[in-house]
Amino acid sequence: MMFSTLPDYLPLWALFISVVGLVLLAIELGYRFGKFRRRCSLNEREGPVGSIIAATLGLLAFVLAFTFGLAATRFDARREMVVREANAIGTTFLRAGMLPEEHGHVIRTKLISYVEARLEIIESQDVDKLLTRSEQLHRELWHEAEMVSRQSPNSIVTGLFIQSLNETIDIHAHRVLVGLQSRLPVVLWATLYFVTFLTMAGVGYHEGLANSNRSVAIVVLVLSFSTVMTMIADLDRPQDGFLTTGQQAMVDVLTMMKETP
Repeated sequence: MMFSTLPDYLPLWALFISVVGLVLLAIELGYRFGKFRRRCSLNEREGPVGSIIAATLGLLAFVLAFTFGLAATRFDARREMVVREANAIGTTFLRAGMLPEEHGHVIRTKLISYVEARLEIIESQDVDKLLTRSEQLHRELWHEAEMVSRQSPNSIVTGLFIQSLNETIDIHAHRVLVGLQSRLPVVLWATLYFVTFLTMAGVGYHEGLANSNRSVAIVVLVLSFSTVMTMIADLDRPQDGFLTTGQQAMVDVLTMMKETP
């Protein structure tokens, strides 16, 4: 995949398991170190340590909320771009019907092929093929537009068609930016994992320092944080996972184009 971030190299189930393992390891290391500190230092008390751990958990919750908000915003933007692109393609298709027949028919056929190719390639998740095929059809469509404009340089209809075709191409570029390139940066993922590891190590340290047995409630904490982090990764992926961007708007415009005489 051309544009990917660190979590993309693992399927979601493997990512969830790896996060669970990381958190459990951090808690276990912190617990053992806390037991060691209790034996070696009698002056360290659980009270102040508990306050520090609570503050760290609050910081981790803030980082998680911030990252979740960024991922959700990008997810909504991808869904909006699908609708905008479908509307632009539909408008271009309808305006092509007002062009001279020899050009309008060719342009409408290419637009149908354009939408079909996008839906087919999105299903296969072959991003490189999607970009190559889309750019090729853009050049072919623009070539037809140039031929029409040379025949009728002062035509208002031709101007409207070129405007909508230009908008279709621009929205495609914007959709590539939003869907493939505007991802959560690797440094943000690294920060999230680092803060999670330190916080969970602190939780384990407090348990060990308090000389308490490992609580079953830790499992709830581990699974909760792991689930949220996996959901963030799912929101950040364009077409992979449980939360995918629906293509119904593109399907609807394709149906409309095929039913148009």
